[in-house]
Amino acid sequence: MITSTDPSGAAGIPLTVPAGIDRAAHHRMDEAWLAAAWSHPTTRVFVVSGGQALIDDTADGRTELVMTPAFEAPVTEKHRYFLGTDEEGVRYFALQKDALPGRIDQSARPAGLREAGALLSARDAALMAHAVALENWQRLHRFCSRCGERTLIAAAGHVRRCPACGAEHYPRTDPAVIMLVTDDRDRALLGRQLHWPAGRFSTLAGFVEPGESIEQAVVREVAEEAGVTVGEVRYVASQPWPFPASLMLGFTARATSARIEVDGEELHEARWFSREELAVAFASGEVLPPSGISIAARLIELWYGKPLPAGVPR
Repeated sequence: MITSTDPSGAAGIPLTVPAGIDRAAHHRMDEAWLAAAWSHPTTRVFVVSGGQALIDDTADGRTELVMTPAFEAPVTEKHRYFLGTDEEGVRYFALQKDALPGRIDQSARPAGLREAGALLSARDAALMAHAVALENWQRLHRFCSRCGERTLIAAAGHVRRCPACGAEHYPRTDPAVIMLVTDDRDRALLGRQLHWPAGRFSTLAGFVEPGESIEQAVVREVAEEAGVTVGEVRYVASQPWPFPASLMLGFTARATSARIEVDGEELHEARWFSREELAVAFASGEVLPPSGISIAARLIELWYGKPLPAGVPR
């Protein structure tokens, strides 16, 4: 098995391109600095609730994350998360609330990251991804896994500390591999899950198991889901995927067998496509591409040679 890196694949992948945000982790434990940052007039704040935030379309055709100065933000001390600073020194915070605030102008709308990530600037998308990941973790990890005591938020939202046993708990990230597999005829292996919309095909993917390398995970997942054996594995790029807490590690892989035998659980169907066959299937509507925000679309495009038709978020 050969593993190598292809940094060119990172270009244009949502949530991956440089965002201009310094997370400034060294400030997270500095309560005096955080208080001063919160009260600064240039500080900007947005609310996240249930994986959603408010976005708004501007007059010049852009879509922005709805942010306010700190003094206009809803009141909360407990669920205030410091996200970092930009190149101009603006500090950014997210507030976790039970519901998004109403907007007087009625032009803003709630959106999840699957929709907003493809519309927002790299800066806004990165801020939202960070906030959504923290919110997911905070909601699901309120009690100490060591002693069961309710934990307290620390480090500006990036640590939960147990007051009973002193254990510290950190946000989890679950590594997952996602891969575009090709055979010796340069056809691409695409599959579909049963719960997806009719015709939706995408790359294969799966979680890395304990004690397993990411290369081993690629080989195992392809074999388990589609019955296809894989040899060469090439790393392309990664993408944060906080649904709720994954990091997608993107690969291309070369199949050493072509016979498909789907497992019927992870995959309902899998097929080999040539570029010409996929183009015809796209044109007829027989095949729908993956969501534009997903790294899956970029992996397919690397092989396909041009942008995919617009997909429906999933």
